[in-house]
Amino acid sequence: MIIGLGEDGLAGLSDASCDALAQAEVIFGGPRHLDLVQAGGRGQPWPVPFDTAPVLARRGQRVAVLATGDPFWFGAGGSLAADLSLADWVAHPAPSTFALAAARLGWRLEEVTCLGLHAQPLPRARSHLTQGARLICLMRDGAAVAEFAEYLCTLGLGPSTLTVLERLGGAHERLRQTTADLPLGGVAAPVTVAVEVAGGKGLPRGFGLPDDLFAHDGQITRSAVRAITLAALGPHPGARLWDIGAGSGSVSVEWCLAGGIAHAVEPCGDRLANIATNSAAFGVDHRMTILHGAAPEIIGTLPPPDAVFLGGGGSAAVMQALWRAIPQGTRLVANAVTLEAEALLADWHASNGGTLLRIELAEAAPLGRKRGWTPARPIVQWSVTR
Repeated sequence: MIIGLGEDGLAGLSDASCDALAQAEVIFGGPRHLDLVQAGGRGQPWPVPFDTAPVLARRGQRVAVLATGDPFWFGAGGSLAADLSLADWVAHPAPSTFALAAARLGWRLEEVTCLGLHAQPLPRARSHLTQGARLICLMRDGAAVAEFAEYLCTLGLGPSTLTVLERLGGAHERLRQTTADLPLGGVAAPVTVAVEVAGGKGLPRGFGLPDDLFAHDGQITRSAVRAITLAALGPHPGARLWDIGAGSGSVSVEWCLAGGIAHAVEPCGDRLANIATNSAAFGVDHRMTILHGAAPEIIGTLPPPDAVFLGGGGSAAVMQALWRAIPQGTRLVANAVTLEAEALLADWHASNGGTLLRIELAEAAPLGRKRGWTPARPIVQWSVTR
């Protein structure tokens, strides 16, 4: 049995949940959960770090697992169900913390972003922190609430309204409101923070984030070219990208912000730190795998992609290796910045079709007492579906 539990303990449980607890030979949960249901000698606290193995080892016994609120919303339910058949468990959910928070605040839950920051790095929230947005975030403890407020301030979002909701649904429930630049003290767990974002526009939606948001050594697909490149690649949730010659990882980062998964391959070891910094800062490090080495050797170890991006360092050997490795239906986009690479793409376009595009950009700059256009190096882009 997987049982959702609120701060009101046994009093808030359904008859079915109470019956399951009464029949259980062993009860798993956090120490707080076990105290709330008076588990006594039948109680088994979760191991630290969290691991479902002790529960799975009890197959064949009557086992109850306690989780806060809805076990399948940032709870243990999903972790357990992944290793069990549908016939192995029954769930009795309680109102989720998100539902309780929305009910206290009068927020439409379908219009709110719900995040489990109790078990994730704070930057996972970054892409959701747009002006006027509402978030409900599960937090680890009172110290994490202070860290989150400080993080918002570093992004220029200090005026954002924070409602700190402690021990929701129990006798000691408390709601307090402040702003991120005036954090509260004495915060008790379990705790949730509701955010109304103010003070900045957050990350733009779409492609072509400003270059100065990324750590780089000059090797970066520039904003305007990156926007065109990502439009050609066509990211979508769950899609896998091979980013060959990742440089700063900017293309991979934006691919992941669109919900995809990226493998960033970079032969220059000095650039790996920038890729890692960018993936963490944008909160997509769980979606990016960073690989050091040459593409022909590495791509054979990777799962099949939905799309491949080849930056300005392409060669005939790399192109041939990619063409052999990628399955039918894969989208390939290659950018050339040298005459040699441009000639290579022209040959592949002639042989395999697709679209060959020349991108020429210029930026206005002072020219004496007036202004003139300063051209950037032209980019030739070949895009094709294998």
